[in-house]
Amino acid sequence: MGKLFGTDGARGIAGSELTPELAVQIGRASAAVLAGKTQHRPRFIIGKDTRISGDMLEAALCAGLCSMGADVELLGVIPTPAVAYLVRKYGADAGVVISASHNPVEFNGIKLFGGEGYKLPDEVEEEIESHVLDGCSRLKYAVGNDVGTVRRLDCAAADYVDYLAKAIDADLSGLHIAVDCANGAASETAHALFDKLGASCVFVGDAPDGTNINRECGSTHIDRLAQLVREKGLDCGVAFDGDADRCLAVDETGAEIDGDKILAILGGAMKQSGKLAQDTVVVTVMSNMGFLEYLKENGMNSAVTAVGDRYVLEEMRDKGYALGGEQSGHVILLEHATTGDGQLTAGMLLKTLAQKGGAMSELNHVYEKFPQVMVNVHASNEQKSRYRDDEYIAGFIESQQQSLMGQGRVLVRVSGTEPLIRVMVEGRDAQAIALSAERIAKKLEERLA
Repeated sequence: MGKLFGTDGARGIAGSELTPELAVQIGRASAAVLAGKTQHRPRFIIGKDTRISGDMLEAALCAGLCSMGADVELLGVIPTPAVAYLVRKYGADAGVVISASHNPVEFNGIKLFGGEGYKLPDEVEEEIESHVLDGCSRLKYAVGNDVGTVRRLDCAAADYVDYLAKAIDADLSGLHIAVDCANGAASETAHALFDKLGASCVFVGDAPDGTNINRECGSTHIDRLAQLVREKGLDCGVAFDGDADRCLAVDETGAEIDGDKILAILGGAMKQSGKLAQDTVVVTVMSNMGFLEYLKENGMNSAVTAVGDRYVLEEMRDKGYALGGEQSGHVILLEHATTGDGQLTAGMLLKTLAQKGGAMSELNHVYEKFPQVMVNVHASNEQKSRYRDDEYIAGFIESQQQSLMGQGRVLVRVSGTEPLIRVMVEGRDAQAIALSAERIAKKLEERLA
């Protein structure tokens, strides 16, 4: 990847790292690269989450796009997967999402979808990036009638909800659930969707004010949802992140159902119905060992990729697989969507529960998770680079792997979206893995100080 785009678009603190000036340049470069592949006046659609900085970056992006002769249609606040769907439905050349997903409010991001609804390939992002890093000096401004226009679309959320309801195709009228919208984009769509599906819902995190996105709510704070489900005696709860491309859940006891568990539940149901292509689920290196054992024991295969839903999707498209995702709650159902979709995932999970009957805890017992410890070490880009080149750290990590005696694994990776190095240790012995994770994190802090 280049210097601007990470694993999920360009991100940074809005106003200092992700500035309006940078957004203008991303708009100009995107229009130049993507429009150059068409023979007509290009059309872009733009959606955003509820962050206070969204309006600022939207205006800057519009200025950049229009300055290159692209017409822009504004969708307003809407989930990321809605943009991926609507860019196809509306026949636009590209879609832009202004969001930093699960990150705190001070962050924002810009990610791009091509006309077919897929995130742009690395080589296209790198072409856009080269223009931005060059200050767009090689690009000419449109003048006169060639300058682009901007208009707002009021039908986007309704069109997206209609598509979701048809794709899920379920009667959830017997279910009583909690829905946490993370004070994010799902606040605009979840009420209408679950009403169409017939579920009786208690909504939380559905009152965004520009500053409260992901704040003690949503999929990054699942404990709040668990407490609500227990207190009200609900059947289960589902939680989204700020841009609603992730979904996590809790059963009626408040126990978490993470992305691996959701993939296991959906994968089993799809295999039974003959819809699991090649009996394979695409997972990442972060997937729990208990999950991988479950797949093997139940006649299913796993295809393992690097962390990042873009890599999961690439494997699915290359090999023709139907289901894949991440422990974090990105779940891709390729028959229906071109990217992870939290509300689609929630609907399919609830549909499985409604069809099977019984309690959500029964589905949650699909396999027993191996204990897993995650420690985040703060690291600048310079420190991330030093980590990659530090042979001593590499040797120390390997020694910790060996200490688990084949009963676990160590994974240390640089975050593509946050200033972090993530240390994950997994194994049968909870005490041993916790100690190993602590040792690795301490060593990283010492070496990178």
